[in-house]
Amino acid sequence: MIVKGDKKIIRGWVAYDWANSVYNLVISSAIFPLFYDAVTRKNYAEQIGVAPEDAKNIEQVMVKFFGIELSSSVLFSFILSASFLVVSVASPLLSGIADYTGSKKKFMKFFCYLGAISCISLFWFDPKHLECGMLSIFFASIGFWNSLVFYNAFLPEIAHVQDHDRISARGYMMGYFGSMVLLIICLAIIMTQGAQYTKYSFILVGLWWAGFSQITYRVLPNNIHNKKVEKGILWRGFRELKNVFADFRKTKRLKKYLLSFFFFNTGVQTVMLMATIFATKEISWPDGDGGTGLIVAILLIQILGAAGAFLMSRVSEKIGNIKTLTISVTIWIGICFAAFVVKTPMEFYLLASAVGLVMGGVQALARSTYSKFLPETTDNASYFSFYDATEKIGIVLGTLFFGLAEMLTGSIRYSVISVAFFFIIGLVMLFFVPKEEVELVEK
Repeated sequence: MIVKGDKKIIRGWVAYDWANSVYNLVISSAIFPLFYDAVTRKNYAEQIGVAPEDAKNIEQVMVKFFGIELSSSVLFSFILSASFLVVSVASPLLSGIADYTGSKKKFMKFFCYLGAISCISLFWFDPKHLECGMLSIFFASIGFWNSLVFYNAFLPEIAHVQDHDRISARGYMMGYFGSMVLLIICLAIIMTQGAQYTKYSFILVGLWWAGFSQITYRVLPNNIHNKKVEKGILWRGFRELKNVFADFRKTKRLKKYLLSFFFFNTGVQTVMLMATIFATKEISWPDGDGGTGLIVAILLIQILGAAGAFLMSRVSEKIGNIKTLTISVTIWIGICFAAFVVKTPMEFYLLASAVGLVMGGVQALARSTYSKFLPETTDNASYFSFYDATEKIGIVLGTLFFGLAEMLTGSIRYSVISVAFFFIIGLVMLFFVPKEEVELVEK
C-alpha cells in the first residue's frame, strides 16, 4: 500500500519529466526540425538543380512520400497527426488493461523505451529514404505521448489533492531545466565538432530519456491496489474502461472541463509542435543566423516556461485553477494574432517570451486541474486515458488544420490564425465549468 505524500516517491515521479522532456525539446522543437528542414532542402535543391548555397532561398521545399509529392512541413504535420491518432485510439484500451492488471508501470516502461529507441534510430535519417525516417518520428511520438498517460495517472495516487498544482508544476519545471541542459550539450557538440555531428544529438536524447527514467522506475510502486490478473485480459480491460466511462458520464464538472481542455490544449500543442517550422519559413533571419536565432528563442521559451509553471501554480492558489487558466488562454489568443504579423527576429523573441510564460503554466495547471477533479477511484489510468485521448484527438485536429490551412492558402501564417479559433472556443467553454462537481443521475 502506498502512502500519499511520500517525498522520495514524489521526487522519483518528478524525475520522469526531467527524463522525457528532452524528446519534446530536441526532437519536437529544436534540433530535429532544423535538421529536417536542412536535409530535405538540400535534397530538393539537388533534384531541381539549384546550387547548395542557394538552397536557403527555396520558398517551398517539396518531398516525395510513397510517391506523393507535398511540402516538407505539411508532411511533418501529417505524420505527427497520424501518431496522435494512434495514441488516441490505443491508450484508452491499454489503460483499461493497465487498471485491471495493475500494470501502469510496465506500460509506462514499454512506451518509454519505444520512444527512446526510435529517437536513437533518427541517427540514420536519410531524405532519400524518407519513409523510414518518418517512421522513426512516428514511433518516437507514440512512445512519448503514450508513456505520459500512465505517468500522469500516478499523480492522484502519490500526492494529496492540495499538492497537485505544486507537484505538477515542479515536474514541468524539472522538464524544462533538464531538456535545456541536454540541448546545450548537443549545441556544444555541434558547434565544436561541426554540423555533421547533429545526428549524435538523437542518440543522446534516447540515452538520456531511458537512463534518467530509471530513477522513476526504482521508486514508483507496482500494482498499487493489488489487482489480480485473470484470463481474458483484453476483454476485461475493455470492460474496465467501459465501467469507468459509465461513471465518467455521470460527472458534470469533469466533462465540461475536459471539453474545454480539448480545445485550448489543441491550440497549445499545435503551437509547440509547429512553431519551429513556422519560424524557419516566415521570420527574416540574417544570412546563416536562422538556426542560431531559433535556438536562442527556444532556450528563452524553456527558461520562461519554468518560471511560468511556478508562477501559475502560485496564482492558482490565490484565485483558483479555472480563473488562472482563463487568463492564460486569453493571452494565448493574443499570441496567435500577434504571430500573424511578426517578421523580424526581435519581434519573434518578444513573442517567444510571451509563449514561454504561458506554455509551462497552462500545461502544468491543465494536468493538475484534471487530477483534482477526478472522483475517488482505483482506475486512474483509465480516467487519464480520457484526458490523453482528448489531448491527442485535439492535436490530430490541430496539426491537420495547420497543414490544410497552408495547403489551401499557400501561407503558413493563416495556419496560425486557424489555431486561434481553438483557443477562443476553449476560453468560452471554461466559463461553463461548475465550481463544484455535480453528479448526473441517469433516468
